Amino acid sequence: MSGNMNLTLKVWRQKNANTDGKLVTYQVKDISPDMSFLEMIDILNEQLINKNEDPIAFDHDCREGICGMCSLYINGRPHGPKEKITTCQLHMRSFKDGDTIVIEPWRAQAFPVIKDLTVDRSAFDRVIAAGGFVSVNTGNAQDANSLPIGKEEADLAFDAAACIGCGACVAACKNASAMLFVSAKVSQLALLPQGQPERYMRVQNMVAQMDAEGFGNCTNTGACEAECPKGISLSNIARMNRDFLVASVASNN
Repeated sequence: MSGNMNLTLKVWRQKNANTDGKLVTYQVKDISPDMSFLEMIDILNEQLINKNEDPIAFDHDCREGICGMCSLYINGRPHGPKEKITTCQLHMRSFKDGDTIVIEPWRAQAFPVIKDLTVDRSAFDRVIAAGGFVSVNTGNAQDANSLPIGKEEADLAFDAAACIGCGACVAACKNASAMLFVSAKVSQLALLPQGQPERYMRVQNMVAQMDAEGFGNCTNTGACEAECPKGISLSNIARMNRDFLVASVASNN
């Protein structure tokens, strides 16, 4: 007996940010439980193309859980029902034969829909750009051991740097806050000696850009950490808030 599945998909279809979208129902058959979720969408798109219909637009790149492109809202959860994985790492064995799966794009004012399941996340790029530069002395390269970094600080910086900018934190937050993303990008440099010269200017500029992009306020509910595929900790938000407070006090003196 085959272990393959027949599924009903309700997929958000939207021509662009200026048009109304709607959920459209599709049937897919004989789906292997070993397929990834994106491979299943590939199968559906092949069917649509063969019928001369417009394929579903969705983001993807590495398909290895690294790039953060495969951002889908699946049955009401960013990246689907599993924890600490991206959509491309989600396999169809997470579903059952006969299931109905609702697939939507990220929902946030700062992430306007480009088409179907694809959204414009360039707001994240502008927040990072607002962080500016890191001062580096010219001349010969420094010896690797000339800037000793404690293991605890190095581990925390590495954990923060694991953020792939997928936007699941924004999608999970009822206020569409980007605090977890921004705090991770702030923290990965704030914890290292190379990031100290611009530390407080950086946090002020990045927070200002975050607000300018239209992201909401932090809810303190922890949904962002719970849905983050890389498990970025809320402690980064606390660190960013402390740095922002210090920067604000210093700039007013």
